[in-house]
Amino acid sequence: MSKYLKITAFFLSFFATIIFSSHVNAGINGKLTVEIDGLRNDKGQICISLFNSSVGFPSEGNKSVEKKCVTIKERPLFITYENLKFGSYAITMYHDENMNGEIDRDVLGIPSEGFGFSNNPVIRDRAPKFGEAMFLVAGENTNSKIEVKYSIF
Repeated sequence: MSKYLKITAFFLSFFATIIFSSHVNAGINGKLTVEIDGLRNDKGQICISLFNSSVGFPSEGNKSVEKKCVTIKERPLFITYENLKFGSYAITMYHDENMNGEIDRDVLGIPSEGFGFSNNPVIRDRAPKFGEAMFLVAGENTNSKIEVKYSIF
Protein backbone atom coordinates (compact mmCIF):
# COMPACT_ATOMS: atom_id res chain seq x y z
CA MET A 1 0.00 0.00 0.00
CA SER A 2 1.40 3.37 -0.93
CA LYS A 3 2.15 6.05 1.62
CA TYR A 4 -0.69 8.19 0.21
CA LEU A 5 -3.23 5.39 0.63
CA LYS A 6 -2.07 4.69 4.19
CA ILE A 7 -2.46 8.34 5.16
CA THR A 8 -5.88 8.53 3.48
CA ALA A 9 -7.03 5.33 5.22
CA PHE A 10 -5.82 6.66 8.56
CA PHE A 11 -7.71 9.93 8.23
CA LEU A 12 -10.87 8.22 7.01
CA SER A 13 -10.85 5.81 9.96
CA PHE A 14 -10.03 8.66 12.37
CA PHE A 15 -12.96 10.80 11.17
CA ALA A 16 -15.31 7.81 11.05
CA THR A 17 -14.43 7.05 14.68
CA ILE A 18 -15.14 10.63 15.73
CA ILE A 19 -18.45 10.76 13.86
CA PHE A 20 -19.58 7.33 15.10
CA SER A 21 -18.62 7.93 18.74
CA SER A 22 -20.31 11.34 18.88
CA HIS A 23 -23.44 9.81 17.32
CA VAL A 24 -23.46 6.98 19.86
CA ASN A 25 -22.90 9.34 22.84
CA ALA A 26 -25.56 11.79 21.66
CA GLY A 27 -28.33 9.66 23.18
CA ILE A 28 -26.59 9.01 26.50
CA ASN A 29 -27.72 11.05 29.46
CA GLY A 30 -26.15 11.35 32.88
CA LYS A 31 -27.21 10.52 36.40
CA LEU A 32 -26.54 12.99 39.21
CA THR A 33 -26.48 12.03 42.87
CA VAL A 34 -26.53 14.91 45.35
CA GLU A 35 -25.44 14.28 48.94
CA ILE A 36 -26.77 16.81 51.45
CA ASP A 37 -24.75 16.73 54.65
CA GLY A 38 -24.68 18.79 57.85
CA LEU A 39 -28.42 18.90 58.57
CA ARG A 40 -28.93 19.89 62.20
CA ASN A 41 -32.07 17.75 62.52
CA ASP A 42 -34.47 15.64 60.47
CA LYS A 43 -37.47 17.97 60.82
CA GLY A 44 -39.24 19.18 57.71
CA GLN A 45 -37.96 18.78 54.19
CA ILE A 46 -35.18 19.69 51.82
CA CYS A 47 -36.18 21.87 48.87
CA ILE A 48 -33.71 21.74 46.02
CA SER A 49 -33.53 23.47 42.63
CA LEU A 50 -31.34 22.31 39.75
CA PHE A 51 -30.36 25.01 37.24
CA ASN A 52 -28.70 24.57 33.84
CA SER A 53 -27.97 28.28 33.32
CA SER A 54 -27.59 31.48 35.30
CA VAL A 55 -31.15 32.53 34.47
CA GLY A 56 -32.97 32.69 37.81
CA PHE A 57 -30.07 31.28 39.83
CA PRO A 58 -30.14 31.04 42.80
CA SER A 59 -33.46 32.41 44.06
CA GLU A 60 -36.00 31.80 41.28
CA GLY A 61 -36.69 28.08 41.53
CA ASN A 62 -39.47 28.35 38.94
CA LYS A 63 -36.74 29.01 36.33
CA SER A 64 -34.81 25.86 37.26
CA VAL A 65 -34.69 22.64 35.26
CA GLU A 66 -36.22 20.83 38.22
CA LYS A 67 -37.41 21.90 41.65
CA LYS A 68 -38.55 19.47 44.30
CA CYS A 69 -38.95 19.07 48.04
CA VAL A 70 -37.98 15.81 49.73
CA THR A 71 -38.84 14.63 53.24
CA ILE A 72 -35.76 13.96 55.35
CA LYS A 73 -35.58 10.24 56.05
CA GLU A 74 -31.85 9.90 56.62
CA ARG A 75 -28.77 11.96 57.26
CA PRO A 76 -26.91 12.57 55.07
CA LEU A 77 -29.69 12.75 52.51
CA PHE A 78 -29.19 11.58 48.93
CA ILE A 79 -31.23 12.97 46.01
CA THR A 80 -30.87 11.51 42.54
CA TYR A 81 -31.60 13.01 39.13
CA GLU A 82 -31.88 10.61 36.18
CA ASN A 83 -31.52 11.31 32.45
CA LEU A 84 -29.79 14.68 32.65
CA LYS A 85 -28.38 16.02 29.43
CA PHE A 86 -24.64 16.49 29.57
CA GLY A 87 -23.80 20.10 30.43
CA SER A 88 -23.29 22.68 33.17
CA TYR A 89 -25.51 22.72 36.25
CA ALA A 90 -25.73 24.42 39.65
CA ILE A 91 -27.83 23.60 42.69
CA THR A 92 -29.41 25.65 45.43
CA MET A 93 -31.15 24.06 48.40
CA TYR A 94 -32.64 24.93 51.76
CA HIS A 95 -33.77 23.05 54.86
CA ASP A 96 -37.47 23.89 55.17
CA GLU A 97 -37.80 22.92 58.83
CA ASN A 98 -41.35 24.24 59.26
CA MET A 99 -42.51 22.95 55.83
CA ASN A 100 -43.97 26.27 54.71
CA GLY A 101 -42.43 25.94 51.23
CA GLU A 102 -40.06 28.90 51.51
CA ILE A 103 -36.78 29.77 53.16
CA ASP A 104 -37.47 31.78 56.28
CA ARG A 105 -35.39 34.91 56.91
CA ASP A 106 -34.83 37.25 59.82
CA VAL A 107 -35.55 41.00 59.72
CA LEU A 108 -32.19 41.62 58.02
CA GLY A 109 -32.95 39.11 55.26
CA ILE A 110 -30.49 36.51 56.58
CA PRO A 111 -31.77 32.93 56.20
CA SER A 112 -32.91 31.46 59.50
CA GLU A 113 -33.12 27.98 57.97
CA GLY A 114 -30.25 25.96 56.56
CA PHE A 115 -29.17 26.48 52.96
CA GLY A 116 -26.46 25.38 50.56
CA PHE A 117 -25.10 25.44 47.05
CA SER A 118 -23.24 23.02 44.85
CA ASN A 119 -19.44 23.39 45.12
CA ASN A 120 -19.96 24.82 48.62
CA PRO A 121 -18.76 28.35 47.75
CA VAL A 122 -17.77 30.68 50.55
CA ILE A 123 -20.76 32.85 51.48
CA ARG A 124 -19.95 36.41 52.43
CA ASP A 125 -22.28 39.29 51.69
CA ARG A 126 -24.16 37.85 48.71
CA ALA A 127 -25.45 34.64 47.22
CA PRO A 128 -23.00 32.91 44.87
CA LYS A 129 -23.13 33.38 41.13
CA PHE A 130 -23.92 30.46 38.82
CA GLY A 131 -20.27 30.08 37.86
CA GLU A 132 -19.23 29.68 41.50
CA ALA A 133 -21.67 26.82 42.07
CA MET A 134 -21.42 25.27 38.60
CA PHE A 135 -20.34 21.68 37.95
CA LEU A 136 -20.40 19.46 34.87
CA VAL A 137 -22.50 16.43 34.17
CA ALA A 138 -20.31 14.85 31.52
CA GLY A 139 -20.48 11.15 32.26
CA GLU A 140 -22.98 8.53 33.22
CA ASN A 141 -22.56 9.13 36.99
CA THR A 142 -21.83 12.49 38.61
CA ASN A 143 -21.76 13.19 42.35
CA SER A 144 -22.14 16.49 44.18
CA LYS A 145 -21.93 17.06 47.94
CA ILE A 146 -23.53 20.07 49.61
CA GLU A 147 -22.68 21.10 53.16
CA VAL A 148 -25.68 22.81 54.75
CA LYS A 149 -24.95 26.19 56.34
CA TYR A 150 -26.93 27.71 59.19
CA SER A 151 -26.79 31.34 60.22
CA ILE A 152 -24.56 32.04 63.18
CA PHE A 153 -26.54 35.16 64.15
